[in-house]
Amino acid sequence: MAALFGARVRRLRTAAGLTQAELGDRTHVVSTRITQIERASGAKPTLELARALDAALGAEDLLVELWPYVYREAFPDWSRKFMEFAERAVVIRQYAAHVVPGLLQTEDYARAVLSLDALLDSEEQLEVRVTARMGRQERLSSPDRPELWVILDEAVLKRPIGGNAVMRKQLARLLDAAAERHITVQVLPFDQGGHEAMGGSLTLLTLPDGAEVAYTEGADYGQLIEEPAHVSRYKVIYDRLRAAALPPIMSLDMIRSAMEGTYRGSRVPSRSERRRLAQEQLQQSGGGRLRGGVRRVPGRRPRP
Repeated sequence: MAALFGARVRRLRTAAGLTQAELGDRTHVVSTRITQIERASGAKPTLELARALDAALGAEDLLVELWPYVYREAFPDWSRKFMEFAERAVVIRQYAAHVVPGLLQTEDYARAVLSLDALLDSEEQLEVRVTARMGRQERLSSPDRPELWVILDEAVLKRPIGGNAVMRKQLARLLDAAAERHITVQVLPFDQGGHEAMGGSLTLLTLPDGAEVAYTEGADYGQLIEEPAHVSRYKVIYDRLRAAALPPIMSLDMIRSAMEGTYRGSRVPSRSERRRLAQEQLQQSGGGRLRGGVRRVPGRRPRP
């Protein structure tokens, strides 16, 4: 894709009657940078440079549309395939063990997370990755937006990546996102103990044709699972996490507590308190009872 991008730039530049130096002047880079792009050597172009080239060459967004594919070449095959699946998914279910998932990150939080990569080559590469991550979030507000269900380990709330100010804005972003009808956020508290997804993150994608894939990721590895039998096993794991996590309303209360207070001091309700609060929520909404609870009938006193 980098070679295709470079060939397109060369063809458009030649058609416009520009030298590499002249194109470099119009896009505010040195001529050797244009040479690198046309030869597909050196650092890949940033999205900002792709836009500048598009404008200078009158390419009508051709280069901007090619750029994501050039960017993906820096990732392993399985990672590129996962990103392609994620862009088409109609339902996305994620468990995050360490950081807020990319789809819900603020720009400052994303920059802080991505800057922790030991293999990061330059500030330019960091900004390319931040831009790409922010771009992927646009789908959440598009007409074909997916249903998104996110479970956050409590550790995600307690680790102030980027500092307290950045973290506070990130937590506020989670609250805003959870207000959307197509986004659900839950928190898995520490007191649930160990579970089958410890040590990494888990994502389940449902594609338009009903097919499902799973993706697991750790600090320095990732695995895409497409075999239906194996995907089914991860679906069971995710359902167990969802059942163990706090209900959405209580999860948002915990996120709000972390945002307004200290990250070390967020209080997790005990299991009995969770049960009581859940029962109250059911009664306030007008119905039902939990196992072991008594359904109240308005205007009638409980029997002695």
